[in-house]
Amino acid sequence: MSPRKAATAKAANGRAGVVRPAAKPASKSAAPKIAPAPAAAEKDASAQALELAATLERGLADGKPDTLSPKAFQTLMAALCKSYGAQVEAGSNFLPVADRNALSPTDVMTTTSAILKAANLAVFELGMWQSWTGR
Repeated sequence: MSPRKAATAKAANGRAGVVRPAAKPASKSAAPKIAPAPAAAEKDASAQALELAATLERGLADGKPDTLSPKAFQTLMAALCKSYGAQVEAGSNFLPVADRNALSPTDVMTTTSAILKAANLAVFELGMWQSWTGR
């Protein structure tokens, strides 16, 4: 037992000289899973995002606009906004939508208005920020 573990065990027991045995290691079946390397995790997240996008598009085509629950939608939207902001701050230069025809102007305006409202921002503040940052 390492000196640190022995000291911790002594302090926990309250009596010097008495050391409790270390806990038995977990069985092999309960071994912790090792996270994939960052590059593999990023590819996996991208693949999952593409699958989710396809699922949402199918839901819309089938007349099911509520494929995601409000909580899932809000969580995903927040993560996407954070991810895009972080990538732009890191120097990436891409638009969040590749094809201008992928969204209607109404889709863009509805979503943009709702995001601004959720963040308690006004269009005026957006305009000022754009003029200051050039974005």
